[in-house]
Amino acid sequence: MGFKGRIAIVGGGIGGLCTAIALQQAGIETVVFEGSSEIKSVGAGLGIGNNAIKALAKLDLDQQVIEAGRILEAMIIYDETGKQINKMDTKFISEQFGTDNVTIHRAALHGILLRNLKQETVLCGKKCVDFFQDENVVRLTFEDGSVATANYVIASDGIHSLFRKKLIPDSYPRYAGYTCWRGVADVDQIKRYQNAASETWGPNGRFGIVPLAGQKVYWFACVNAPYNDSETARLRKNEIFTLFKDYHAPIPELINLTKAEAILHNDIIDIVPIKQFAFGRILLIGDAAHATTPNMGQGAGQAIEDAIILASCISKFSSMEDAFKHFEKLRVKRTAKIIKMSRRIGEVAQSENRIFIKLRDYLLRRVSSKSQLKRLKFLYDNKLDS
Repeated sequence: MGFKGRIAIVGGGIGGLCTAIALQQAGIETVVFEGSSEIKSVGAGLGIGNNAIKALAKLDLDQQVIEAGRILEAMIIYDETGKQINKMDTKFISEQFGTDNVTIHRAALHGILLRNLKQETVLCGKKCVDFFQDENVVRLTFEDGSVATANYVIASDGIHSLFRKKLIPDSYPRYAGYTCWRGVADVDQIKRYQNAASETWGPNGRFGIVPLAGQKVYWFACVNAPYNDSETARLRKNEIFTLFKDYHAPIPELINLTKAEAILHNDIIDIVPIKQFAFGRILLIGDAAHATTPNMGQGAGQAIEDAIILASCISKFSSMEDAFKHFEKLRVKRTAKIIKMSRRIGEVAQSENRIFIKLRDYLLRRVSSKSQLKRLKFLYDNKLDS
């Protein structure tokens, strides 16, 4: 398709930036409107699964991401005493599907994406507060009073998307039942950290350890709590340490090694899967379309997939509206399955019932990497063309 015109992307997160790169590589004029005064990497570490690395390869970005991150060979689950419950050999996944699972600091990934965009593609301080579309254009109104028009708009404005709220009024964020603290510790990486991520599932909560490049380890701590709980929000480093002080090493040490002011906190939310992403000249992508809990490490990965598949759809249809509808057809079912599976994993991992925990751990110890791979084959054995 020889599209002539301009596509505006609202939201400068991972999905928005990847989409801008994909469209620019296809020769399409693209502008990104970002609400914050500058691109900030909110968060700490994240996983880029095999499927997302394959997608990044379509943009020639896979090696840059791999070099800035750390390749994972295993994902291990422990109980609070340090006894192994389960191990999934992610190296086996790499061998089966040809690419690796990688962890990376969110700031490093953002930096790579920004460096691969044309200068002045991203306009910061442009928080979209309203929009209107007619048969010719989409009109965007920003908080600073300015207005912009584009032939089409890609809404990549996150889980609290203005576009989704207006287009699907009954879709709103859904609390998962637990809250989360995140931090990055500078450590002398002993062998335990090198190529394996881990989660510890115990009655006081869940603690994850994810190695990053260099001397850094990303960690997260999830605890069941009421939504938007003021008491939980007041907890600081010392209280988090107290919650996990009896968990196996090196969990207490990692909390102690983290600067208190660098610990982030937020409730874990997703959305109920929606059945429509395309609305005429507007398309929802990323968390605006399919926000998921982080239990499968697929939030960023699905946004990256969106970018590649959208560009493929645009290249094959004479009408942008038809490209948007085909994208919707390809993405709705897959992303809904991931939302549902990720939420179930969180429910199982966050259980505080000791009888259920014993049964869960007993069963998980008997699940092989091969059987886990079979369950997740749909995730990694994905097609990126339209």
